[in-house]
Amino acid sequence: MTTPAFQRARSAEAKQAREDAILDAARSLGGRRGIRDVTLTDIATAVGMHKSALLRYFETREQIFLRLTAEGWREWSADLRGDLERRAHATAAEVAEAVAATLAARPMFCDLLAQAPLNLERNVSIDSVRAFKLVTLKEVELIGDELRRLLGLTELQNVDLIATATSMAGALWQMATPGPRLRELYATDPRLGHAVVEVEPRLRRVLTAFLIGIDAGSAEATGRGAGG
Repeated sequence: MTTPAFQRARSAEAKQAREDAILDAARSLGGRRGIRDVTLTDIATAVGMHKSALLRYFETREQIFLRLTAEGWREWSADLRGDLERRAHATAAEVAEAVAATLAARPMFCDLLAQAPLNLERNVSIDSVRAFKLVTLKEVELIGDELRRLLGLTELQNVDLIATATSMAGALWQMATPGPRLRELYATDPRLGHAVVEVEPRLRRVLTAFLIGIDAGSAEATGRGAGG
């Protein structure tokens, strides 16, 4: 049995369908193996094309995963904002819990968040980086609107909170998924038990402390102003 020869997409619709198939394959492989272990050849094989043919649609492996990172930002933002929009009021702890829970529910997005600044942004065109950054900027602004409404955060505080949450989610996910050899080491040596973490509880604690610190700082500044 022979594999049918790959046919290059001729119409705009066919090209879009081919790009979607490539992204679907990368999403599936990345979710199963982890982003670092998926090669361009793996993706091409999953779609049923040669690597050279795939490069007609995406410039590099990193561009494929950067597109999926942008997609992840849109989906996470929509989910988080949906949670926050349903709340007339919220405490710092409740907001921290919502942010942590919606991130922890997306393990592949957490993986992508760690990989994006390390390598995904470094092997693509400037136009690809610009498009990605504009997506994240828009989503940060949309989330910021809800954070401002519920907690009165400034623009800078919103950016700091979201940057802290997303960067920590990426780092914590890497710690939570060390691979079979390291996991066996940690399991057999009680002194290393702390090396494997649970993403959501730790992220929730850190973000709660962050937001309580902001609130305390604001109260202190207000008190100094009143006293002066």
